[in-house]
Amino acid sequence: MRWHKKTLRVVNSTRGTLVGQSIRVAESGLTRIVGLLGERELLPGDGLLIVPSQGVHTVGMLFAIDVVILDGEWNVIAIKRDMHPFRMTRVFWKAAAVLELRSGIVDSSRTLVGDTLEFSRPGGAAQQGI
Repeated sequence: MRWHKKTLRVVNSTRGTLVGQSIRVAESGLTRIVGLLGERELLPGDGLLIVPSQGVHTVGMLFAIDVVILDGEWNVIAIKRDMHPFRMTRVFWKAAAVLELRSGIVDSSRTLVGDTLEFSRPGGAAQQGI
């Protein structure tokens, strides 16, 4: 994941909580396919936004993750907490992106289905389109 060029800060604007401060973006075919494979862990504040995506798997991963499914307006439409290796989500036809986070972040940020996430460059303005 070291080759991801874009890093974002993610705030749950509904709850006013920080979701992640170093969220990498996987938007090319290669970065979406590789995802978190090869990583040994996600550090606090780290994560991966996969755009576009309608679901993910954890085949070949070494650790559990929290998965947040987002629509095109960055609203949370589904959550999968503590998704262990060798699992997969169902396909979410209305999804535009999937946010993969360190296990436990969904609960610590109080993120729920229906919340809206806001993406910005670290130290910068909010991003409308990723």
